[in-house]
Amino acid sequence: MIRIMIAAMCILLLTHAANADNATSVESRKIEYLISAIESLTNAKFIRNGTAYDAKSAAEHLRLKWKNAGSKVVTAEDFIRLCGAVSSMSGKPYEIRYADGRAISSESFLRAQLSKYVDKYESVSP
Repeated sequence: MIRIMIAAMCILLLTHAANADNATSVESRKIEYLISAIESLTNAKFIRNGTAYDAKSAAEHLRLKWKNAGSKVVTAEDFIRLCGAVSSMSGKPYEIRYADGRAISSESFLRAQLSKYVDKYESVSP
């Protein structure tokens, strides 16, 4: 009887661990999607602490912030809040400035991209 209970607990723990790994993998894909959306902005600049950066540099910076955030970033929402919205050095919001002069906060841009991701990959068909 004890062996059966131990076996059942092991199965539950393994199932939980597999689900946690899968959830982490899904969130990592979302975060990489968000960073790639920034990286693909060919006609825009990423404004960080008053300095304009090209899309590739911005993406590299965001990947580094994500890596340095470690276990603090579990979800795409965490990534936006902790890495993609504001400078951790100055507290100033990041901004995306398009070639035509329009500007949007990085947070707004990333949230819109996350919504697109969810609509594209996670929406359930009736």
